[in-house]
Amino acid sequence: MSEEQTAVFGGGCFWCLEAVFARATGVKSVESGYMGGRRENPTYEQVCAGASGHVEVVRVTFDPAQIAYRQLLDIFFTIHDPTTLNRQGNDSGTQYRSVIFYASDDQRRQAEQAIADLTAARAFPNPIVTAIEPAKQFYLAENYHQGYYAGNSSAPYCQYVIAPKLKKFEQKFANKTAP
Repeated sequence: MSEEQTAVFGGGCFWCLEAVFARATGVKSVESGYMGGRRENPTYEQVCAGASGHVEVVRVTFDPAQIAYRQLLDIFFTIHDPTTLNRQGNDSGTQYRSVIFYASDDQRRQAEQAIADLTAARAFPNPIVTAIEPAKQFYLAENYHQGYYAGNSSAPYCQYVIAPKLKKFEQKFANKTAP
């Protein structure tokens, strides 16, 4: 039995990332939160104001015997646009930037390799702007953000923004998340 590991990703609204990663085989939990900024214990309002420096992120706890870190990276790059700086769709600001917060040198190397591979394959029409940074203090977002899609799937934002990402994930990764 392998030990669980964590991965932290920022790529737009954390509700979107959480909803998708929660469906990946081998993912044990997904928590929405904040990372990368200057303010301790930030609130959603402070992060949205853009002055905290934090990014909306998800902390993914996974079993590497069931899903490899590289597969999580593949999911990450599939469900958001890594070529837009500080924006995902209508969500704009530094709190929505594309970033991978690595927990180890191995995660850093794999993230760098994933970007190099996508760039070489010309997977996107524009350059990838995803930052790769060492993980910092993770601050858990407020309770109402946790499992947001599961409790609000009929809300307009969920229907128009999250549901298409889920469909894209299911089409590309259904039954394909074993290492």
